[in-house]
Amino acid sequence: MTDMPKSEFDRHMLEALVCPRTHRRLDYDAERQELISKSAGLAYPIRDGIPVMLIDEARVIEP
Repeated sequence: MTDMPKSEFDRHMLEALVCPRTHRRLDYDAERQELISKSAGLAYPIRDGIPVMLIDEARVIEP
């Protein structure tokens, strides 16, 4: 049985996604697999290539 490739985030999705709290743009952090909302101070996780755009699932980041 072969290993399935890890799903990667499609960067083109950034054009359509906005922060659910502020409705502003997001930045992609490839190393941490997160979408960063600098305006809200939140980092939304990307799991198996799918952004989890729930405020309750977001990590609070330092300003």
